[in-house]
Amino acid sequence: MAAARQGGSSITRALRVVEAVAVAGDGVTAKAIARRLGCPLPTVYRALGTLVEEGYLVRLHDVHGYGLGYRVAELHRSLTEQVRPEAALRTTLREVHTAAAAAAYLAVFRDVDVVVAHVDDCADHPRPDGLRVGEPTPAHATAAGKVMLSGLRPARLSELLERTGLPRLAPRTVADRRALDRELMRIRSEGAAVEVEEYEPGVAGVAAPVLGADGEVTAALGVSVTRAEFTARRWELERVVRTAAARAVVG
Repeated sequence: MAAARQGGSSITRALRVVEAVAVAGDGVTAKAIARRLGCPLPTVYRALGTLVEEGYLVRLHDVHGYGLGYRVAELHRSLTEQVRPEAALRTTLREVHTAAAAAAYLAVFRDVDVVVAHVDDCADHPRPDGLRVGEPTPAHATAAGKVMLSGLRPARLSELLERTGLPRLAPRTVADRRALDRELMRIRSEGAAVEVEEYEPGVAGVAAPVLGADGEVTAALGVSVTRAEFTARRWELERVVRTAAARAVVG
């Protein structure tokens, strides 16, 4: 049992070392990592040796420090591939991007997290800064996230919200459970969700549900634009999104 606890603590320390290198950036030294983590230097050196050997970190000789290894990138690519939608749905998102002149994205469930599965954008129609493929999105603060929440049964909705909370991210984030429940009820009734400066200041969008064969919400398709664009083109954007979501299929 003691050996198991020791193994677990060694794994935890190794993970903290990787995180420290990620935060510090290329060239961080073992001494700096030890200070950041409050660990003995020999312990940090042992973790660094293993992580370099396994490819999770690299030793950068030109700057006399460490950096993230290429295995980390491989893991991220594997994650994005696992949530990536089929080609037909990616084509639909490209068509939405073009027709709406807006960044288009798809959100899906991964266990109890709402995760960004794909984004189709460009320099003229960029995604919000925090909208990254393979990463959870704050479901209560994005149009697609609220669509996904609206399809949940009460017990699962409570489970998800207990885990994530309702942090206030922007001026109009819905950070009260009763207010969110009222919003989700409206989304169920109207079949679309709207966000206006709930996720990021100056950003707005609209999303609609993608239904499975059983009629359950399996994904949400949305677009993101500036608040000014949304005010000027709200109904056009909603029409494009609703039409695309109604014909989309998630395999």
